[in-house]
Amino acid sequence: MPSNIVKILPCKTEAKTQQILYLLTMTILHKNASIWFSVSGKGAAIVLLHGFLEDSSMWTDLASVLSKKNKVICIDLLGHGKTDSLSYVHTMEEMADAVFTVLKYLGLRKYTFIGHSMGGYVALAFAKAHPKDIKGLCLLNSTYQADDDERKQLRTRANKMIQTNFNNMVRMSFANLFSAESKLKHKDVFDAALQIALKTSLQGYMAGQEGMKLREDSSTFFAKAPFKTFIILGKKDAVIDVESTIAFAEMHKIEYQVFSEGHMSHIENKQEYLNKIILFIEKK
Repeated sequence: MPSNIVKILPCKTEAKTQQILYLLTMTILHKNASIWFSVSGKGAAIVLLHGFLEDSSMWTDLASVLSKKNKVICIDLLGHGKTDSLSYVHTMEEMADAVFTVLKYLGLRKYTFIGHSMGGYVALAFAKAHPKDIKGLCLLNSTYQADDDERKQLRTRANKMIQTNFNNMVRMSFANLFSAESKLKHKDVFDAALQIALKTSLQGYMAGQEGMKLREDSSTFFAKAPFKTFIILGKKDAVIDVESTIAFAEMHKIEYQVFSEGHMSHIENKQEYLNKIILFIEKK
C-alpha cells in the first residue's frame, strides 16, 4: 500500500503564518480499483468530494485552511484524478461505497461532507446509506434534485459525442461550468482546471455521466436530514436549477447562500466561499 509525505504551504489568506502543514497521500484498493486520497491535519473529520471533470486538487486552498483545526480527507472519485474506473456506469451509490472504503480504512466514524457538484450527489448517496455517521453536509454548486428529462437527454447525447470528439466535448462541458465573465477574469485558473479536466479518461467521463443520470431525487431526505445542512449556489449557474433549489430550501428552512457568479464558486467567488465554508464547519 504505497504512501508518501509531501509539504504544502498555507493558503494565501494565511500568508503571515509560518506554519507548514503535512499532507499524507495514499492509494488503497476497492473492488480491484485503486482509490487515491489525502489526509491532512488533526481533529474532527471533514471529507471533501470534487465534481465531474475535477480532482481533489480543487480543494487545495480550503484544505490548507481547514486542516489547521480539523482532519481533512480529500478523495479522487471513481474515474477521476488518480483513481481508477470500475465500469462504464458509476452510480452515486458506487462512488459513495468507494468513499466509505477510505473512511473505514482510516478508522473514522463521524464526518462532515462538502461536495462540489457531482461530489454533492455522492455525499447525499453516502448520507442516505450512513445517516448516523454524518455531522453535516454542504452542497457546493450542487443540488438534491434528480436530473429532469432534458438533462438526462443531454448526458446521453454527450456520451455519444465524447467517443469521437473527446477533447472538444470536454472543453465544451467544462466551459459551461463558468460564467462568461469568469472565464476571462480567472483565465489562468480556468486554463489550469481545464487541463485537469482533459486528463479525465473516456471511461471516467462516460461512467460519471451515466451515474448522474441515474441518481434519485434526494430533496425530501435533505429537508429532513438529522444533521446540519447548507447549500452554496451561483446566481449564473447554467447547470443547477437555482430558482427551484432556492424555493425548496426556503419552504423547508434549509440554510443557503447565493454568490454572484456561476458553477465554480471555489474559483469565481473564492474568498466568500472560503468564509462561508469555515462558518458552516464551525457551526454547532
